[in-house]
Amino acid sequence: MSFPNFEEFVSQKEKIAVVGLGYVGLPLAVLLAEKFKVIGFDINGERIEELKKGFDRTGEVESEKLKSIKVEYTDSPDKLSECRLIIVTVPTPIDEHKIPNLTPVKKASETVGKFMKPGTVVVYESTVYPSVTEEICVPILENESKLKYMKDFKVGYSPERVNPGDKRHTIDKIVKVVSACDKETLELLSSIYGSVMKAGIHKAPNIRTAEAAKVIENTQRDLNIALMNELALIFHKMGIDTRDVLEAAGTKWNFLKFEPGLVGGHCIGVDPYYLTFKAQELGYHPEVILAGRRINDYMGKFVAESTVKQMIKEGKQILDSKVLILGFTFKENIRDVRNTRVIDIYNELKSYGVKPYIYDPYAIFEEVKKEYGIELLNSPEELAPYDAVIIAVKHDKFKKLTPEFFKRISISKPIVIDVKGIYDREQFKDIVLWRL
Repeated sequence: MSFPNFEEFVSQKEKIAVVGLGYVGLPLAVLLAEKFKVIGFDINGERIEELKKGFDRTGEVESEKLKSIKVEYTDSPDKLSECRLIIVTVPTPIDEHKIPNLTPVKKASETVGKFMKPGTVVVYESTVYPSVTEEICVPILENESKLKYMKDFKVGYSPERVNPGDKRHTIDKIVKVVSACDKETLELLSSIYGSVMKAGIHKAPNIRTAEAAKVIENTQRDLNIALMNELALIFHKMGIDTRDVLEAAGTKWNFLKFEPGLVGGHCIGVDPYYLTFKAQELGYHPEVILAGRRINDYMGKFVAESTVKQMIKEGKQILDSKVLILGFTFKENIRDVRNTRVIDIYNELKSYGVKPYIYDPYAIFEEVKKEYGIELLNSPEELAPYDAVIIAVKHDKFKKLTPEFFKRISISKPIVIDVKGIYDREQFKDIVLWRL
């Protein structure tokens, strides 16, 4: 069985398919299309039509770029049969029990297996725990295609490193980790990825190593943020401003400048559970990683409780009070609301009898309604005045808000809950300012 070589892709004799055109897949498809012939496949027909018109609802790729780069967008899986390299970039979430939900990657494998031809290389970029590619995905590919692994098709794994909303560390400026089932495939993938990645590539010795590298990247960040959150909990009991402490400690050259906050999104708040799931399957119970997860998952509840306490101190009635939450995306300046932990603040406030309302200038209204059953406000002043305001996300637009704005939309003396510490205490001295 002959497999394609790099020259055949460069000459555009052979095509590359990207399966899943979300926050990861679309930027990758557009980047690869600068040098190769690319087919972008997604099961969402509405998404495909939008992309054909040059519109990306995620905001990751600008309209001008979409229109200038030629990608063949389709929701017809039979088009995958035209491609000798198929890259899978579907999401890998967790379920309500914090257990990895591999359904998207399994379904994608089934689709690829049904339509791929002999001599195809399949690469996975979805975040998984070590062994998923070879022990779960490969058998599905074999079963659906009736082809033999290593003889009729080969696989690789190259973990995505897309940072949504980051216009500085774009996909081509981040070192790309590449791994494969054999040396020949590794060289092919290294050449293809290496030709478009300005930051270069790193060749992992095997697929499991690359899978492990991905999950620990975000596990490390999760644990560092968990430490900051735990410190914030301790300092609040001591009556010390956490931001002041971090500013002072940060003057030392080797102090890592993490900060407390809500930890959500499709990576940091999810990936550690993939690693701990596999560890427990092997008979090892992770202590540190799960402790960090518990702390970070608690922070939404803590913010809501602190809001209620501040309202009580100011003599405000809690039942049927109105609280405005500014921000709903999982981090600043993006449209992505997947696994946002702002929902924890919202739900906890409701449990106290508070009426919470949310405004976010970036979040897609329909997605929030569909995913969380919440109607976003069209303006922060729509239902003013409010008993308290929580700034949950550090959007640039929120950084510009003044004390006068909060006075205008508040009942009596404003209560501002500054989760990300974006406001100066001296400037806000005439209102109640609480910082995490």
